[in-house]
Amino acid sequence: MTFFKDLDTIMKQDFGNRGLLKALPDNPIQETLNTLADARRVILLTGFPVRLSDGSYVGETDGPLGTADIAAALTALGASVLVITDEPAFSIVSDVVCYRAPKAKLMMLPKTDTGDFIRNCIKTFAPTHLISLERPGKAANGHYHSMRGEVLDDMITDSALFLSEAKKSGATTISIGDGGNEMGMGTYRDVIEHFVPFGGTICTAESADITLASGVSNWWGIGIAALCSLFAEKNLLPTREEETESLRLAVAAGSVDGCTKKNEMTVDRLDLETHLGILDSVNDILKKELDICAIA
Repeated sequence: MTFFKDLDTIMKQDFGNRGLLKALPDNPIQETLNTLADARRVILLTGFPVRLSDGSYVGETDGPLGTADIAAALTALGASVLVITDEPAFSIVSDVVCYRAPKAKLMMLPKTDTGDFIRNCIKTFAPTHLISLERPGKAANGHYHSMRGEVLDDMITDSALFLSEAKKSGATTISIGDGGNEMGMGTYRDVIEHFVPFGGTICTAESADITLASGVSNWWGIGIAALCSLFAEKNLLPTREEETESLRLAVAAGSVDGCTKKNEMTVDRLDLETHLGILDSVNDILKKELDICAIA
């Protein structure tokens, strides 16, 4: 299907030259589309912390936008959506999700009794799907790492149990990342260890059922919204204005670029227009696909 190939090509643009994407197989887009048909109750997990020069830390701009775009598309399809993050990113994620997907519920991971919280959450919400987007994953050494190999354990509420508990409950797990240190990226361990700096250290131990990679994790928020649009038979992508406002809200809430550590309208060193260009490209191929479906 040309749409799938085109979407994969858009997602894999590597403006940051991280080196991971060129060695990966095609993203499993058909498989993703197939499983989204059964998405009725979805937990979305995000929030990647960045340590600032004064020792404090806050959530980065990659994650909230993509999560909000998925939440908006899934709630438009009638799915129940629960967005979860921890304290460093909560106000950021909350502001963006409330703007884009007001029907979604939000919860903060507690710093204590986290395992019990996760098990209870899986039991009571009974998700059909767990989608993590730009959420740190635990490496084989038991630690969370930045792309530079730094240990992030003190900044993160341990959420690794979500992946195994969701699988145990029968939920489909989908993980989205752009560097190899995100939850579920163990699927591509061989590639990450070979092509990504510090890959042997930072690669996450566990694999998701479906693992999606892109130049910036936020982009798969747009990509999944496009797949949801095929079910809705109408465009569920954010507008350029909505995506711009989402980034503005994230920055206003204190979010920083994960690479530059600056509180500005960029994501992984890429400016807003680059991000909107990805949105435009997906919009173009989606419109063509929706037109073809309408004719058929």
